[in-house]
Amino acid sequence: MEIYILLPVLVGLCLITFFLGWYLHMRSGKAKIESAENTASRILSDADTKAKDVVLEAEKRAKQYKIDAEKSAHNLKKEKLLEVKDDFLKRKQRFDEESRAREKEFLEIEKRIRNERESVEKIKTDLLSKTKEADSLINTCNVRQKEINEKEFVLDNQIKEHNELIGKQKEKLQKLSGITEEEAKKILFDSLIEKAKFEAAQKLQDIREETKLEANKISKHIVVQAIQRSAVDHSVETTVSVLQITSDELKGRIIGKEGRNIRAFEAVTGVDIIVDDTPEAVIISAFDPFRREVARVAMERLIADGRIHPARIEEVVAKVEKELNEEIIRVGEQTLMDMGIQSVNRDIITLIGRMKYRSSYGQNVLNHSIEVGHLASVMAAELGLDPVMAKRAGLFHDIGKTVDRSIEGPHAILGYEIAKRCKEHPVVCNAIGAHHDEMPMDNPIAVLVQAADAISGARPGARRESVEAYSKRLEKLEQIATSFEGVAKTYAIQAGREVRVIVEQEKISDVLQDQLAEDIAHKIQEEMEYPGQIKVNVIRERRSIAYAK
Repeated sequence: MEIYILLPVLVGLCLITFFLGWYLHMRSGKAKIESAENTASRILSDADTKAKDVVLEAEKRAKQYKIDAEKSAHNLKKEKLLEVKDDFLKRKQRFDEESRAREKEFLEIEKRIRNERESVEKIKTDLLSKTKEADSLINTCNVRQKEINEKEFVLDNQIKEHNELIGKQKEKLQKLSGITEEEAKKILFDSLIEKAKFEAAQKLQDIREETKLEANKISKHIVVQAIQRSAVDHSVETTVSVLQITSDELKGRIIGKEGRNIRAFEAVTGVDIIVDDTPEAVIISAFDPFRREVARVAMERLIADGRIHPARIEEVVAKVEKELNEEIIRVGEQTLMDMGIQSVNRDIITLIGRMKYRSSYGQNVLNHSIEVGHLASVMAAELGLDPVMAKRAGLFHDIGKTVDRSIEGPHAILGYEIAKRCKEHPVVCNAIGAHHDEMPMDNPIAVLVQAADAISGARPGARRESVEAYSKRLEKLEQIATSFEGVAKTYAIQAGREVRVIVEQEKISDVLQDQLAEDIAHKIQEEMEYPGQIKVNVIRERRSIAYAK
């Protein structure tokens, strides 16, 4: 019974509690909604205020950025205008210099043309005067011819009378002398022939002596004219280059940790780097001027860049070598342009450019070849030969010196083969191959090139080697050849370009002769430093002697 009473009470209480909770929840929800709406209104108001502030700030910054951008653009425009103006001024200066040079060249050409015209006019005047003289001489000759004809008629009559008298006298002489006319003629002819031979021999000797004196005088005049018209200043080549540095602290960076930088540099360039106590200087030593120049330029760029390590060294050296190889082409083309030589094979242009970085006894090969070309051209013009061909042969005569040293053979023969392969004129090829007598000369221009080569090398100051050093080099050459068993005598000839070795035929056979030449050449390569090549000529002579009693 109590359970039935409690259940409704509990249900009622639950309903009351539910409705009470629902009512309270509704009231608190409305309050929260109102609070949230107020908060949202406040946040929106604050957001509007902040947004307005941000917009104003953004507008201010945009205006400032615009002002700064306009200033930067104005400054950049000024800088670019200055750069363009400087570039324009530089180009204008170069154009003015080129224009002045061309104007000067045109003036010189005009002057030469004017002089040639004056010469032609003078020749015309001389020809006209000589023509008039010739006409007067012809008239005189005609008058004299008439006189001669008249005198000949009179002379014929006199000859007839004389012959009659001679006939009578001959008869008298035959009767008195007792010999016939034929015998008398023979005696007279024999005496006249002997006398004529003696006088002819004497006259021929006088002509030869006079010809020698005149030829010597003319040749000296031609050589002096050529030297005076092509005098060139000589600068002696050295085997070292001194690189100035800003401070001695850079020497440590050049050497690198435990010497790795300097070892890498020497290995890549093939030169010797000397870092000693000389203040603010690094010495680059190498016999090859091209390698020395590559090393010098590469070292300057490495020091300027500041990054000195093996990888960077290899990169810079490769780049410098490429630039210098391009410079070689430019030098060859400029040299040919300056000398007025055209239609040259590309390979020969490269070899001419390489001459700039080659030297012989301290004399620059390119300057030497240019001088030989000018000397040969002037002498050819004096002798009535082709001066352009002589100039071409003189410039090309030493191209064999620029060939890779691994290729064996005298530089004259190597140059001859190169010129022949490049389809040069046979006269030029022969002059190149014969200028050191490695092959016979077949034209006068080859003789002129040989003479010009000797003149250029003998000019005072042209070559560096002293008499003492030259003598020591020849003595060392002969000493090396004599050190082998079976060698009887040695002679260094052609300024040390050839050594002749005379062997004892009892000790050295024909089979051993070739091996001895190879051994001597190999020892010379190991123990001596010399420009070009040295020819080893081993001579084995067998003599048979007998006595007649």
